[in-house]
Amino acid sequence: MKALPEKILDIIQQLPEGEVLTPGRFVHQGPRHAVQRGLSRLVEGGKLFRVARGFYIAAVETRFGARKLAPEMIIRSLANVQSELIVATGASVSNKWGLTTQVPVRYVFLTTGRSRVLQVGKTTVSIRHAPRWLMALGATGAGDAIRALDWLGKASVGDAVSKLHKLLPESEWRALVSAHRSLPAWMAKAICARSNCT
Repeated sequence: MKALPEKILDIIQQLPEGEVLTPGRFVHQGPRHAVQRGLSRLVEGGKLFRVARGFYIAAVETRFGARKLAPEMIIRSLANVQSELIVATGASVSNKWGLTTQVPVRYVFLTTGRSRVLQVGKTTVSIRHAPRWLMALGATGAGDAIRALDWLGKASVGDAVSKLHKLLPESEWRALVSAHRSLPAWMAKAICARSNCT
């Protein structure tokens, strides 16, 4: 008969790479305290990484040893586990779309849930709660545009809106225009200057 950590490891090895695990997923294997002890032993043995209290990810074995996953992959899995929206910040989106040349050096994400910090090896990943209007359009191009405009600020909004009008597909631009009432006045005014807001 296998020990509890071995049973947990067998289950983990069948899961897709980057899956965030919680102790609740293994309660059918034994009592909760035994599961938590088993997870701790797997962390000590280098088979799992504890990214935050109660959240674990499996180490990916390569011929060079265990490696950690990209923070973006962990964030996607965490969003699924927690059933919450977690998206990139306006700084990341602005850089990706060429609205700025500044490159974000920290891993920061926005969420509809509570703020928290994850530790992925030596990498710190911050997840910050964002106001409702900033997350209203979710993980769409229009939602990313709102976050980019917010990050760029009032001084750059005119140029940024004209670039976004060219970058976004027509359906995403219409979604952005339709959300103008929930946006700050300075942002809504710049968007409506490019389109007829009704």
